[in-house]
Amino acid sequence: MAKIGLIGVGKWGINHLKSLSGLECELVGISDTNQEKKSVADEYDIKFFTDYRELLKVVDAVTVVVPTDLHYKIAKDCLELGKHLLIEKPITTKSEQAKELVKIAEDKGLILSVGYLYRFNNSIKRLKELMEEIGEIQYITCRYMHSTKPPRKDSGVILNLGIHPMDILNFITDRRPLKVYSKKKNQISEQFEDSAMIVLDYGDFFATIEVSCCHPEKKRDMWIIAEKEKIYVDYFEQKIVRYPLKVSYEKIEKEEPVEESITKNESLKDELEYFIQSVDKKNAEGISNTLNIGKEEYYTTRICELSIKSAETRKEMALHD
Repeated sequence: MAKIGLIGVGKWGINHLKSLSGLECELVGISDTNQEKKSVADEYDIKFFTDYRELLKVVDAVTVVVPTDLHYKIAKDCLELGKHLLIEKPITTKSEQAKELVKIAEDKGLILSVGYLYRFNNSIKRLKELMEEIGEIQYITCRYMHSTKPPRKDSGVILNLGIHPMDILNFITDRRPLKVYSKKKNQISEQFEDSAMIVLDYGDFFATIEVSCCHPEKKRDMWIIAEKEKIYVDYFEQKIVRYPLKVSYEKIEKEEPVEESITKNESLKDELEYFIQSVDKKNAEGISNTLNIGKEEYYTTRICELSIKSAETRKEMALHD
């Protein structure tokens, strides 16, 4: 049974802890620079460390839930000390750093997973299945926005929010965009954008992503407009509505929309369970599952990087390996 630790005990770290405590693993301890978080460790009857490197001495694997600008250093320390790792998105703020971390993990035979929990969301998993049935894609529109909490101080909305729909698009289409164009607005902070509109060019179709931390509504949804069907997905509510609709100059073929029956799941819990099972399998058999590996997430980080650069230069950017 894998010995698991948690680095970072903020709001989302607490969510990790709650999920980990109910899974089949040996939850050893937590680490946070805030000494007051020891009370959390006491509540769960586990060890507490202010220095995460001390935690790393007594675990097989860790989940890392710290501010984005600390991801690279902590992830590199974990991997260099031989620990399997699930790190919250984005893997780093720079794609070259992500590539370096992936190389270290590969060289050491370690699992490096990134916390894109929507890959474990039942509505997104069902959507991936439906993509085989809907015909040629015309375009996709995505929204990921809110104003329910203050903007982050470690990254803008492209890296913080936009990276989720980017990953979903990569996941459901099994493709990466060829080019990126975006516009952004820095209304709140000169350093980080608080809203952006991103266009991803896949060659034979395009996708738009609207991200904002200033919008009055909380939305996590997308439309897939395709040849045979138009599909609406609310992946926050885990809801899918299918609109059979074909349009031509001769006629419009339209049927009543059908809502899919989706069983809601706890995506974070399923993601963490998958990670633990991967660690156990890796330790026992030397192989691992590959649903959310860091190598793929290099590209997601790169797309975000190019989106920010496009907005700054007002130029379209090409994605190269």
